[in-house]
Amino acid sequence: MRSGVFEADEAGLYYEVRGTGPALLMISGAGGDAGYYSGIAEILSDAFMVICYDRRGNSRSTGRSKTPMDLAVQAADARALIDGLAGGRALVFGNSGGAIIGLTLAALHPETMAGLIAHEPPAVNVLPDGDPDRGFFAEMAALYEQGGAPAAGRRFAETTRGEGTYRWPGDLWKRFLGNQDHLFGTEWPGFAGFLPDVTALKSARLPVVLGAGAEDRGTYYARPSIEIARRIGVPWAEFPGIHMEFLRNPDRFAAVVRVLATQMHSREGDVPELWEGGAR
Repeated sequence: MRSGVFEADEAGLYYEVRGTGPALLMISGAGGDAGYYSGIAEILSDAFMVICYDRRGNSRSTGRSKTPMDLAVQAADARALIDGLAGGRALVFGNSGGAIIGLTLAALHPETMAGLIAHEPPAVNVLPDGDPDRGFFAEMAALYEQGGAPAAGRRFAETTRGEGTYRWPGDLWKRFLGNQDHLFGTEWPGFAGFLPDVTALKSARLPVVLGAGAEDRGTYYARPSIEIARRIGVPWAEFPGIHMEFLRNPDRFAAVVRVLATQMHSREGDVPELWEGGAR
């Protein structure tokens, strides 16, 4: 693994690169930390050049601000990393808020993407009017206003199925706690207001797969994936496990990402060099 800091529009974005081959950029959700994907990035590095990064203002990256952050800024950062580290084109995987950023990137900068896997985007605005899950972001914002990051963070964890049943790496947990004010104070409005640009996503010439975990049926962060897939006319896939199965069981989760990413790459007509040549 090699790491560094990439300069992008007045922010230094900490990144990690593992392996060689087709580029796969992995965008994290709440907390914005590259460490969410360390396990599956290592597993996938035998076939892909896996790029993980701390999103702007999170963990080891700079650029923190108290001004609400537009999702276009998050997408521009992802595009800058693809341009700078992957030669201008990459497969993209995003979980949760990272899936929302991936969908925004596909709408605004589709030319930089060879494909998108969007896992459990909590895009509650696509749910029917009157659906109680549409109030999720407003509830968290109110808790943050009243009790700060600890109150909002506790409730956030309670709404995420499976949290508390496994242990996070200690360093990742410590960095996440330091990112909560940035999450609820700066990034929250962008995620809360997200609606997929159906027209742009339909016209984007790249494969897109939406998906959710088998144990997350009925949750506010899994249900929207089905509706988005229906609206833009793309496949939907069931993943194993919970919202952050890549932390709980990286081997199982990486196996699914490997299949989808390989299919997307092969669609471009290229075969990874590891598969070229005769038997050994």
